[in-house]
Amino acid sequence: MKKEKHLSRNEQFVKYVEAKTPKTKTFPTLIWAYLVGGIICMIGQGINDALMAIFPKMGQEEASTWMLIILIFIASLLTGLGLYDRIGVFAGGGSIVPITGFSNSITSPAMEFKKEGIIFGLCVKMFSVAGPVLVCGLVISFITGIIYLFI
Repeated sequence: MKKEKHLSRNEQFVKYVEAKTPKTKTFPTLIWAYLVGGIICMIGQGINDALMAIFPKMGQEEASTWMLIILIFIASLLTGLGLYDRIGVFAGGGSIVPITGFSNSITSPAMEFKKEGIIFGLCVKMFSVAGPVLVCGLVISFITGIIYLFI
C-alpha cells in the first residue's frame, strides 16, 4: 500500500515538472542554433582572412592561432558585458559549440565569483565548469601520446 502512494507521489511530481518546464519549439531552435554557430564561424574565418591580408608574410597556422585568440577575447568581453548569455539564450547550442562557448564557460564563473577575491574567486572558480573538460582532454592526450609512442 505504501509503495502505491510513493508511486502516485512520483507521478504527481513528474506531472508538476512537465507543467512548469518551458516548452521549446524544436525546429526554430535548431535553425537559430545552426545560424548563430555558423555566423560565429564566419566571423572567425573573416578575422583569419583579414589577418592574412593585413600581414601577408603570416602563415596560415599563425593566422589561425591569432584568430582563435581574438575570438576568445571577444567572447570573454561579451561575457563580461553580459551579452554572451543573451546570445546563448537565443541561440542555444549554436553559441556553445565553437571555441567562444568554451571561453564563456571559463569567463562566466570567474565573473560570478570575483567578489570572493582573486585567489578563491577568480582563480579557483573559473575552472569549475571547464576544468573537467581540460583534465579529461589532457589525460586522453597523454594516453594517446603514450600509445602512439609504442605503436
